[in-house]
Amino acid sequence: VTFVLSLNTTTQSFHGVELSKDQRGITLNMPFTNTTVFFDGNTAHLYLLLEPVPPVEGLCGNSTNFSQTTTLSAAISTSYSFDGCEIQYNDTDNSTVNCNDSTEHCNLMNQTFFADCHSFIDPEPYMNACKNTLCNYQMVDGLRCQFFEAYAMSCNLKHSITLEDWSSSVNCSANPQAFCQDQYCSTHEFCGEKLGETRCLCRAIFASNYKPTNASGEALVCRQNSVTLTLVGCLLEEINIDHSDLHLNDQNCTGHMDQQTHMVTFSFNSSNTCGAEVTMNNSHLTYMNTIMLRNNSMNDIITRDNQFLTNFSCVYNQPVNQTASFSIRDGPVIEQIVSGVWNYTLMMSAYVDSGRTNLVGSTTEVQLNQKIWVKLKTEGLDGNMVALVTDSCWATNQSSPHGGLQHDLIINQCPNPVDKTVTVEGNGEGTFNFFSFNMFQFPGKDSDVHLHCKLELCPTQSGSCVPSCSRSGRRKRSSSGFKAADENSAIISMVWTY
Repeated sequence: VTFVLSLNTTTQSFHGVELSKDQRGITLNMPFTNTTVFFDGNTAHLYLLLEPVPPVEGLCGNSTNFSQTTTLSAAISTSYSFDGCEIQYNDTDNSTVNCNDSTEHCNLMNQTFFADCHSFIDPEPYMNACKNTLCNYQMVDGLRCQFFEAYAMSCNLKHSITLEDWSSSVNCSANPQAFCQDQYCSTHEFCGEKLGETRCLCRAIFASNYKPTNASGEALVCRQNSVTLTLVGCLLEEINIDHSDLHLNDQNCTGHMDQQTHMVTFSFNSSNTCGAEVTMNNSHLTYMNTIMLRNNSMNDIITRDNQFLTNFSCVYNQPVNQTASFSIRDGPVIEQIVSGVWNYTLMMSAYVDSGRTNLVGSTTEVQLNQKIWVKLKTEGLDGNMVALVTDSCWATNQSSPHGGLQHDLIINQCPNPVDKTVTVEGNGEGTFNFFSFNMFQFPGKDSDVHLHCKLELCPTQSGSCVPSCSRSGRRKRSSSGFKAADENSAIISMVWTY
């Protein structure tokens, strides 16, 4: 069971453990063991009030039995450490660090302003820790003062000695505060100081996955109905970018930050494209959007923020339907289409009523000149992204779509003006449409009628999927009309046998 506690300067007791928090850090007191623990964000102080101090096991152990003590190298391999802590990395030397200056700074702990504590607590371990750290790392994120504060706090906790005027002598704050006390960082981050504020910055080993390629996040994810791009929150912090100031082309489309990982995700889909630009050619359909930084400056002339602009796009192959030929006696024509990211079902069915409830089957008798309604339908497509367009329909007396005698029903997405019985409904308006015609027969007693339709999928964002047909049935000219390549067309066929 996990409990979330809100602490303040008032001591609160939980299961016999007393907890409090002030600007210096968090204090935990366990009266039943006469033990006090103080943590300031950098250093944990463990103080046993018993005299003499009994044998202690673990990382701070003083037992003469070495099997009961734990070294730092062993501790990082236990279940109490995060996965991966046992891996050792060899960092390159930081050429900007001057070890002589760092050593001189750390040795200030031997000066007279710490003399009141020297007879009680040996400063040597604190100075060694200071040198080992500052000879390898820059004096950032409070490292310059961390070891002096730890020594002064140890002296205060154990012997109630408050050192005076030491802070100004080592160029540290007179009122040290807990570093990153209320800042939560994920496992791939550490809390550091940037522009006077504490922030979650990327651990070097984590950032090494992105910085060599100047990447700001994960790989783009393109799905059939959505596009997702995830940025790394700590990388944004390093360049002083507030994720809440980022948006897509549509300023209302902002990123969502995961409160555990601090990853920032931007996404759009067919229902809300967030201002994505849609382009297409004979073979591809492209959705392009941009993550940009909102200008929060007082005017448009200057800005004190880093500029941020990330273009990303998903390119889809124009869906290609496949040719299928079935006999009407087997019911509607049904075909599963898989093309690139598109995966859907295409169906062609015939009805004898305008409400399209009475399906034509193997036992249905259709008379010459009887009105037939044909439904072309897809399942598995998002109507907000693509629309089904019936480009043309025609009948032949042979199985080949282009063999033998031919009679046109739909030409260039509109009814054949010569055949007044043809009507077209809902073409280009969604993922299904209809057309109707009066039944006919080719010359010859046993001649079959093979009905063929050529279909296209039109991106709805193009705004030109619905054809404009004149009263004569011919399509009106339009410079923005939907144009599809022949090689991306589909021919689906149905056989009527007499």
